[in-house]
Amino acid sequence: MSLSLRALSYIDSHTRFDSFKQIATMILLSPAKNYETAVAAIQAGADAVYIGAPKFGARAAAGNTVEDITRLVNYAHAFGVEVHVTLNTLLHDDEYEEAFRLAVQLHQIGIDALIVQDLTLAQALLTSLPDLTLHASTQCDNRTVEQVARLRDMGFKQVVLARELSIEKIKTIHQAVPDILLEAFVHGALCVSYSGRCFMSEVLMNRSANRGCCAQMCRMKYDLLDKDGNEVRDNNGLPIHQRYLLSLQDLDRSLFLKELIEAGVTTFKIEGRLKDAAYVTNITAYYRRALDNINKQHAAINYSFSPSPAKTFHRGSTDYFLHGRTKPMANWLTPKSTGEYIGQLLAVNGNTLKVRLKDGVELHNGDGLTIGDDGCSVNGFRADTIKINKAFPAMTNVPQALFRNLDVDFMKSLHAERRVPVDVRFTVTDNAYTLIYQPLSAHIKPHQTYCELPESAQSALNPQAALRTIEQQLTKLGDTIYVAQSFTLDNQRTDRSVPFIPIAQLNALRRKALQNMEDGNTAHLQPQIPSHLQLQITSHTFHINNQQLQGNGERTQFTSEPLMTCKYCILYELGRCLKRHQTASDSNSAGNSAAAPQTLPAAIRLQNGTLLSLHFNCSSCEMTITFPL
Repeated sequence: MSLSLRALSYIDSHTRFDSFKQIATMILLSPAKNYETAVAAIQAGADAVYIGAPKFGARAAAGNTVEDITRLVNYAHAFGVEVHVTLNTLLHDDEYEEAFRLAVQLHQIGIDALIVQDLTLAQALLTSLPDLTLHASTQCDNRTVEQVARLRDMGFKQVVLARELSIEKIKTIHQAVPDILLEAFVHGALCVSYSGRCFMSEVLMNRSANRGCCAQMCRMKYDLLDKDGNEVRDNNGLPIHQRYLLSLQDLDRSLFLKELIEAGVTTFKIEGRLKDAAYVTNITAYYRRALDNINKQHAAINYSFSPSPAKTFHRGSTDYFLHGRTKPMANWLTPKSTGEYIGQLLAVNGNTLKVRLKDGVELHNGDGLTIGDDGCSVNGFRADTIKINKAFPAMTNVPQALFRNLDVDFMKSLHAERRVPVDVRFTVTDNAYTLIYQPLSAHIKPHQTYCELPESAQSALNPQAALRTIEQQLTKLGDTIYVAQSFTLDNQRTDRSVPFIPIAQLNALRRKALQNMEDGNTAHLQPQIPSHLQLQITSHTFHINNQQLQGNGERTQFTSEPLMTCKYCILYELGRCLKRHQTASDSNSAGNSAAAPQTLPAAIRLQNGTLLSLHFNCSSCEMTITFPL
C-alpha cells in the first residue's frame, strides 16, 4: 500500500469517528458485584459498569471497598468505560455525615456518577459538590413527567426510569423533559412492586428493601383465597395452593432496543449486582451485539462463545408493560432459574428420564436440568434416555417441558477479550520523530499521546523495507489492550527520503508512547474539595419524606397502607381481568370465561399462615397488598 493511500485511510478513520458521536450516547450499563465481575463486564463490551459502595447500597451484600473501586476506575478508564457507584438507600439521621463523606471520597477517586435515592443526601451533595454527577435511582419511583422534572430541577443529570413504563410513556417523559438523560432497564430480575414503594419485607421480616436488605417476599409461595377464605381454583379447576403468585419472569427487551432509542433512552441497564461473572459476561455480550447491530458497528472484542440469555440464570422472559399488558408475566411454578427449553419429559422411572429432545440439543455430563420446581444433573445419556443424579417419584402429568439451567460446555467457553482500536500515526521531520496512538473507540474521548526523539537519521537504502519495518514495529501491540486499526507515516523531511531507524529504537519509541497513554488514562483530575467541607441539609421536606418511606418497623399499626403497590395484577394473570372482560381465549391457561364475582381473589396467604389482602384498582390498573382490614 502506498503512502498516499495510507494517508487517505487515516483521514477516513477520523471521518468515521465523527459519525460515532451520536452512537457514543448509547451506553450499555452492566452490573458488577465486585472488581472481578466488573472486569468481566468490561471485557464483554460494557460502556459503563455500576458497583456498590462500601455502605448504603440497595444490595447490602454487594458492597466494595474504596480501594477496589479505585482500582476499577483505573482499569475501566483505560478502556473508556465509566464507573457508576450506588449509594442508593434511604438514610437514618445518624448516617448522613458518613454517607456524605463517603460520596466525597468516591468523587475524589474519579468515579463518573453516583446513583442516589435519598433526596436529602442528594441535595447536600449538589450544594457542596456541584461538579459531582448524580443519577436518580429507580428507587426514587421515577414514573411521571412531574417526578423526572423535579429531579432535573434539583440537579440530577440522569434518571433511572421505573420498569413499568410503556414506550409511549417514556417518549412522553423525554419530550416533556428533554434536558435530562434517561436510563432504562433492559434485562434481569424484576421487582413486583414499584421500586421504592415496597414495604412488605420491612414489615413482615424487619428487612427494609429501601435499606438494601430485601427479603424477596415476591419469590415466596402463597395460597390464593377468595373473600370467604377458600382457595381460588385456576382455569384447570385446581386449587391455587402454595404457588409463587408474585414471582415475575425476568425482563428481556433485547428485541425492542431500537424503540427505546427512538423514545429517548440513552442508557440501557442490565440488572444483576448479585450475579456472577459468567452471567454478566453472557448478558453483556448479548446486548453489546444487539446494540452494535443497530448501529452497524462492531466493537473490538473477541468472543469464544455465542451469547444466549437462556444459557445463564434465566426465569423466562417478559418485556413487562413496554407494549401494555402481556401474559404470562409471572411464573407461578418456580422462582428459580429454569434455563433453556430443550424438549419434553415423557416418563420418569427413578433416576432415569425418558425424553424427546429438540433438534440440535447436545447434553453433557454435569448439565443441570429443571423439572417443575425441582432440579437434577445429568450423569449419563443415550438416545432418548437420561440418567440423573437422584431418583424422582413417578409422575402422571407427562409429557411436560424439560429445561436445562446449566450447560457445562457453554460455561467453559465463556471468555471475551476486549481491545481498544487506535490509529497509529508516525511523523518524521529532519530532526525528530513523533508517534501518536489515537483511540478511535466510539466510547473513548480521543486524545493524542506522543514522544519525540530530537536526533537526525540516515536515509534508508531500501525505502520499502524500511517502511515495512517501521509499520511492523509501531503496530506491534499484542501485549497491550490496544489494537492498531490503521497506520500512517507522514514524511515531512526536506528531501522526502525514508529514514533508517533501528528496530530497538522503534521499540523504545513504541513503549514510551504507550506508557504515556496508559498514564494519561489512569490519571484523574483531583477535584478541589475544601478540607473543611461540611454536610448541609437545607430542606426539611426531603428529609421528612425519607423518614416516612424508610419506616422503622412500626408500620404494622397502619394496616390500611399498602405493603406493595404493583402494576402487575394477579387477576389479569389468571385471565379474569374485570376491566377488560377477558375470556379463557385471552389466557395462557385453559378454562372457563371470566370467573363469577364470588370466586375472585381477595387475599394471599403465606406458608406460615400470614394473611394479606388484595385490592384491585381497575381505574389505574394497579394491585395493592395490605394487611386485612
